[in-house]
Amino acid sequence: MAELSHAPSPGVTGAETRLADWRAHALDFEREVGQVVLGQERVIRLLTIAVFARGHVLLEGDVGVGKTTLLRAMARAIGGAYARVEGTIDLMPTDLVYDARIGDDGRPRIDPGPLLRRGGDLSIFFFNEINRARPQVHALLLRLMAEHSISAFGTEHDFPHLQVFADRNRVEREETFELPAAARDRFFMEVEVKAPEDRDARRALVFEPRFHDTDTLLRAVREGVVDHRALGALARDIQAAIHASPAIRDYTLGLWDAVRAPAQAGIRLPDVRMDRLVQGGASPRGLSFLIRAARVRAWLEGRDMIVPEDLRAVFPEVMAHRIFFDPVYELRRDTIARALCQAAFDTVPAP
Repeated sequence: MAELSHAPSPGVTGAETRLADWRAHALDFEREVGQVVLGQERVIRLLTIAVFARGHVLLEGDVGVGKTTLLRAMARAIGGAYARVEGTIDLMPTDLVYDARIGDDGRPRIDPGPLLRRGGDLSIFFFNEINRARPQVHALLLRLMAEHSISAFGTEHDFPHLQVFADRNRVEREETFELPAAARDRFFMEVEVKAPEDRDARRALVFEPRFHDTDTLLRAVREGVVDHRALGALARDIQAAIHASPAIRDYTLGLWDAVRAPAQAGIRLPDVRMDRLVQGGASPRGLSFLIRAARVRAWLEGRDMIVPEDLRAVFPEVMAHRIFFDPVYELRRDTIARALCQAAFDTVPAP
């Protein structure tokens, strides 16, 4: 992306001008992705927030709802390299790093795997059906997510622009390994991708030929709408520029208390024993992620301070997977987690 050069207005700092320019590019990014992924406006907004907050995302949804198309469109609009791995029962950590095979000459060969093949320019790494992979693979992925680096061939390989997206298969249970709490807590958000509800979008996806050829469809997305190499510095600028008032800080802590100890907050849910529902509440890291996401949403909305709507707009996706229920309620997790978040909004007074 070309260097932005606008003369600031009187009284407007260079940082404010830069953030305003970048906001225009972020909204362009949403529009570019939205033209090829129909009926997913909320999902696209949440993933845009994750991109500019530099957080990893776990996607959930049925097969064929457009998750891969969505990520490929995002990767094209962001720039940088894109890589995808399929989770399987026999996948080993080394398979992400190198590819061992027999060459055409009959001799063993070791080539770079999906991570090293793209090198430091890797922008989006998509791990499809992560719960089909073994815990050893999860461990490597956790390090990659936390440190943006891996060790291979006696060398430390850095991925400074990397963002990890994973998809979890919730339907098939055979030969799967459920993600441990520590792994899920590393994900900035868990976002559900459903088939679009808008009838016009559904009609277009089924009957318009352009949506049937993904490669051709994705060529309509403008490349490099945002510069992936500048996102890290921009994310820090956003966090520094968007403020949270004392009232918003109290409101945030009130929501945290409500989902950690719902019975004490006076929350009641049908057919749930509130005194035993929550076995582990959201972590401080989860609260810091919530504020990061809320600041980015405020910025996208053109504000320099967080309002309650910013917190509520991202709260379920950032916080719900960090609340751990008594095992008797786990099979109803999705329904109960949504109800608990809504009850927290209804119970805690907004400033």
